[in-house]
Amino acid sequence: MAKSATSGDEAPSRLIDARIEELGDWRGKILSQVRGLIREAAPEAVEEWKWRGVPVWSHGGIICTGETYKSVVKLTFAKGASLEDPARLFNASLEGNTRRAIDIHEGEELDERAFKALIQAAVALNGAKAR
Repeated sequence: MAKSATSGDEAPSRLIDARIEELGDWRGKILSQVRGLIREAAPEAVEEWKWRGVPVWSHGGIICTGETYKSVVKLTFAKGASLEDPARLFNASLEGNTRRAIDIHEGEELDERAFKALIQAAVALNGAKAR
């Protein structure tokens, strides 16, 4: 996975590693799992660290962000409203015209196959828009 430059000395991948370790609970495990799935689905994706501490994965544009809150890990797809979601993973931010999100709560399982398909579709959509 490619790495993006960041302001400061730390690479985004190290900052994401530190966030996962800092969380030290189910949210860190989910963020780590999601990160691994993104790497499998889109090995050329770039890890970034934006907006004062939000992990972001991009490939020809933002694929998704990985925000962590007390009770949820929120994966927001920048162009999620334009993606097919046959497995109905999107369960948040459904009212907008652009973004869609997947909220994962403690104890919930992520459909890995469907998630990787969404990642690949987001990459393809970013590529189509870039042409």
